[in-house]
Amino acid sequence: MGTPEISATVLEGIISSGYNVVGVIAQPDRPVGRKKILMPVPTKEVALRHDIPVYQPIKIRKEYGFVKELNPDVIITLAYGQIVPQGLLDIPPLGCLNLHGSLLPKYRGAAPIQYALMNNDKVTGMTLMKMVKEMDAGEMYATEEVIIEESDNSTSLFKKMGEAALRLILRELPNILEGRLVGVPQDESMVSFAPSIKPEEEKLDLNKSKEELNGYIRALSDVPGAYLYLEGLKFKIYRSSIVSDELIGKVGEIVKADKKGLHLQTKNGVLALLDVQLEGKKRMDYMSFINGHPNLLHELLQ
Repeated sequence: MGTPEISATVLEGIISSGYNVVGVIAQPDRPVGRKKILMPVPTKEVALRHDIPVYQPIKIRKEYGFVKELNPDVIITLAYGQIVPQGLLDIPPLGCLNLHGSLLPKYRGAAPIQYALMNNDKVTGMTLMKMVKEMDAGEMYATEEVIIEESDNSTSLFKKMGEAALRLILRELPNILEGRLVGVPQDESMVSFAPSIKPEEEKLDLNKSKEELNGYIRALSDVPGAYLYLEGLKFKIYRSSIVSDELIGKVGEIVKADKKGLHLQTKNGVLALLDVQLEGKKRMDYMSFINGHPNLLHELLQ
């Protein structure tokens, strides 16, 4: 059970390793791009290439009778995107296992990979866990750590996490199928949450520190992109770096706009904006943007 690219990576790897995948459950296909063309979700593309049946119920809690007919030994889930009902969890004799994108009990919820970047963590990882009715609260079986580099953003970290998830599940599948997994309860006192990021939360909060802003920009890049407003137009910032602790302008002010950098004043220092995109224009590096907008110095981003 899974929908996006990270799930497709794991699905392809399980199939390639010779396991008998009897079905794939994914979210319904969604319109993609400006023209809103209906495209198959990534896991569906993989399944169709391998002649594996695909099921895309609008509401899995109401439509899961087909799972009994598939008669799976075990269900592996990664980023499916719906709450799975208890009735379905009870079907496979070896259980339903989830690959969760954090080192639990840290970051239960829909956006653990983004939150690791947002909080400037140095290490994250995948957790193989038992699926229970409560969100991401089941026993943990195994983990695979992932180092977060300063150059990582959401796009690169999702790729690394997909590879880690595949290593983890291929390592543990023999133990799963032979009933050798031993679960460890999560420490409830250490639980934190990573809820999905709403569209209105993509706007940067200039009350945050330069470190927090830099983490947030990494967490939302390359998609959907964090933004501020420049002269009333949405101004996306895809890549940034911390320059200094200097306080040389108003918060939100462009304090440098030349070949040496496009610098934004934050409440505790200066942040370099490296890759940007003004509404209606292409994404570009800061120099290209400055060349097209020569009067940026002292402009206020809001």
